Amino acid sequence: MQHPYLTDDHREFRRTVKKFLDKEASPFYDQWEEERLIPRSFWRRMGKMGFLCPHLSEMYGGSETDWGYSVVLIEELERVGSGLVGIGLHNEIVVPYLEAYGTEEQKQKWLPGCTDGSIITAIAMTEPGAGSDLANIRTFAQEEGDSFIINGQKTFITNGIQADLILLACKTDLTASPAHNGISLFLVEEGTEGFSRGRKLNKIGLHSQDTAELFFEDCRVHKDNLLGDAGKGFYYMMEKLQQERLIVAISAQVAAEEMLRMTVDYVKSRKAFGKPVSKFQNSQFKIAEMATEVELGRAFLDQLIAGHMRGEEVTQKVSMAKWWITDMAKKTAGECLQLHGGYGYMEEYEIARRYRDIPVSGIYAGTNEIMKVIIAKNMGL
Repeated sequence: MQHPYLTDDHREFRRTVKKFLDKEASPFYDQWEEERLIPRSFWRRMGKMGFLCPHLSEMYGGSETDWGYSVVLIEELERVGSGLVGIGLHNEIVVPYLEAYGTEEQKQKWLPGCTDGSIITAIAMTEPGAGSDLANIRTFAQEEGDSFIINGQKTFITNGIQADLILLACKTDLTASPAHNGISLFLVEEGTEGFSRGRKLNKIGLHSQDTAELFFEDCRVHKDNLLGDAGKGFYYMMEKLQQERLIVAISAQVAAEEMLRMTVDYVKSRKAFGKPVSKFQNSQFKIAEMATEVELGRAFLDQLIAGHMRGEEVTQKVSMAKWWITDMAKKTAGECLQLHGGYGYMEEYEIARRYRDIPVSGIYAGTNEIMKVIIAKNMGL
C-alpha cells in the first residue's frame, strides 16, 4: 500500500540521515547529556550536510524540499535522543517565521546562516507569568525614533544559551483591545546592548538541550528588526503554532516507538523464574496494548502529516494528535520502565532517560489541557 507522503527519495534520504547520525551523534550523545549542551560543531556538520532548513529556497542555502524531508529529519533526530529537539525547533518553528513574514533584506541577512549552522535560532514567547496565555505577556517594546526599546524577561527558552538570533514576542501597544492585538515580533541578535542570558536551567530531562532565561533591559533594536507588521504577532504565532504542535506529536510518536522496541528486546532477553519475561502473560498483554496504541498513533499521525503537506486546515486534528500521542507516549514510558524492573531505574538503560524526557511533551507548544480547550471550542461546545 502506498505511503501517505513518503516516497523512495524520502527513504533514501532517511538512510543518509541515519548513517550521518550513527557516526556524528549517537556515539557522543551520552557525553552531550552530561555536558548539558549540543556542541556548535554538530550544528555546523548538520549544515554542511544540508540537514538544516532543507525546505528553504536554494538562494538562501536550502534544497527546496517538501515537508516530508523535514519529517524524516525530526524522526531520526528523536531516535538518537529527545535532547536534539532544538534542531527541529530551529528548522521547523523559528526559521519558518522569518521565511513567511520577513522582508527580503531580513531573509538575505539571516537565512543563509540558518542553513549552514553559523546562526542558531530560538523563539522567546514564555514568561515567568505567562505560558499558554500568550495575550498576557508583559515584555514591552516602546517606539523611540528609529528603534524600539525593549524591557522584559523570558524563560524556558529552548536554544537560549547558544542562540545567535532570538525571535521575540512582546507588547508594542499596552492599550490594545483585545490585548493580543498589541503583540509584535522582533528579531534580536546576540550582542545587542541590553540583551543578556540568565542561567542555563536545570531540567528533569532533555539534559543536552540548552534551555535558558533571557533578559531585556533597555534593549535597543532597530525598526528593521520588526518581523512583519506591528500588532500582528499573535496572529502569526497562532498560524505557526500548528506546525510546532505537529512536530511535538511526531517526536512523541517516535519516542513511543523507540521505547516499545527497546522493551520488547529487553523482555525477550531478561529471564525471571527460569523463563524469559516475555513469556509471562502480563508482559504479553502490556506489550500488546502498547503496540496497539503506538500503531493507532502512527496511522493517525501519518494521515495528518499528509493533510498538512497538502495545505489543509488541520488545527482540530493537530490538537487531538498533540495531546493524545504525548499522553500515550508518557503512558508507554511508565509501562516500559516497569517491564524493565529494577534495571529500568538505572541510568545506563536508555528507558530511564526516555522516562525523564517525555513528560514535557505534554506541556510545551501549549499544554494538553489547552489542546482540549481548542478541540471543544471547535466542536461548538
